[in-house]
Amino acid sequence: MSITLIIILIILGIILFLIEFLLIPGVTVAGIGGAILMIGGVILGYHYHGMQVGNFILLGTVIFSIFTLYLVLKSRTWRKIMLDSKIDSKVNLLDRDEFKIKAGDTGVAITRLNPMGKVLIQGEYFEAKSLNKLIDQKTPIIVTKISGNKIIVKPKN
Repeated sequence: MSITLIIILIILGIILFLIEFLLIPGVTVAGIGGAILMIGGVILGYHYHGMQVGNFILLGTVIFSIFTLYLVLKSRTWRKIMLDSKIDSKVNLLDRDEFKIKAGDTGVAITRLNPMGKVLIQGEYFEAKSLNKLIDQKTPIIVTKISGNKIIVKPKN
């Protein structure tokens, strides 16, 4: 087995590891395949070329892997294709000027509040929370408190 083929296996393994690390979340085929190719390349180096060349291949693989990872993370070009999910939205932003909901307003439960669910208050749908009880669907409710963007309700009876 030639050294060139061993080096190609190791480089393919490093590329698969980078794909796993930067693009695909979790442990997938790319990471497992990368590990198999890198370990396989080092083992083939020991098997076909002896202990001394195998040690050089192992040391070179470790140094090249660390150096490649450093360069890839330092360069900003990978940020364009990296998986980057940010959730910056909020549910039920209650603007005090737009919605005139206050404690004491009445409505009806659209879904079961267990403890969260949808309610209809003054013709608008909101997500609300029941403090003590489960509230069944189509039950009349009353707003007890508005805390931030949370509407706290209880059954009307």
